[in-house]
Amino acid sequence: MWEYTNKVQQHFLHPKNVGEIENPDGIGEVGSLACGDALKLTFKVDDKGVIADAKFKTFGCASAIASSSVLTEMIIGMTLDEAAKVTNEDIADRLGGLPKEKMHCSVMGREALESAIANYRGLKLPMAEGEVVCECFGVTDLEIIRAIKESNLRSVEEITNFTKAGGGCGKCIDRLREILVATVHQGIDIKQIAEKPKRMTTLQKIKKIEEALEREIRPGLRKDGGDIELVDVDGDFVMVSLRGSCTSCAKSQTTLKEYVEKKLRELVLDSLIVEESK
Repeated sequence: MWEYTNKVQQHFLHPKNVGEIENPDGIGEVGSLACGDALKLTFKVDDKGVIADAKFKTFGCASAIASSSVLTEMIIGMTLDEAAKVTNEDIADRLGGLPKEKMHCSVMGREALESAIANYRGLKLPMAEGEVVCECFGVTDLEIIRAIKESNLRSVEEITNFTKAGGGCGKCIDRLREILVATVHQGIDIKQIAEKPKRMTTLQKIKKIEEALEREIRPGLRKDGGDIELVDVDGDFVMVSLRGSCTSCAKSQTTLKEYVEKKLRELVLDSLIVEESK
């Protein structure tokens, strides 16, 4: 059972501005019934460029309905330029927060608003020009990159929470991981992973990484006068610091990727990405 705030419950049980405006100035439609979530947003703009009225029709869960409802309340009275600056985080904050697994509902609201504004202005959204990565939910690489940058995402699981990509058949998991690494740190090469990563809390992850370092990795490095220290764990990214002879070794990056990363993926989680702390 999701833990919904009072605000979410109120907007779900008693949604505001439900329906469709007749002869709207702007129309935004995102999602699809086949994907499980769909939203149609319509609005009217007065002669001063202010959104005078907004209505929505949503097919989806409580979070989707609540996000759509609160969005209409937020934008009525805003100019189009002001509305264009509304983010999915703004929508979630206005609701007092959303479960992490439901953040994609706030993203859907923001995307519908952008689509409606673009429709009013006769423009085409650049996100639609991207490569479709997740065929189950029709999510493009540009949408994924944007979510990673805007919400500081650091794992494939977080990408799924915000975009739904990877939440269906799972065939795009490898591609999501590639996009994650390329977006956060350009130019890092990673191996193809066939299996979907297991769910694990940060504390569980840190504990298992420490155990693997102490039991399997440090002994091998110490034989050659080297050592390693865990610095930080941020999502799937594991920051480490090489010690001893490893610091001056010309093959330190090979040690990190081919030995440390390979071992941690084998012993802890197959989606981990090891980097050296600078």
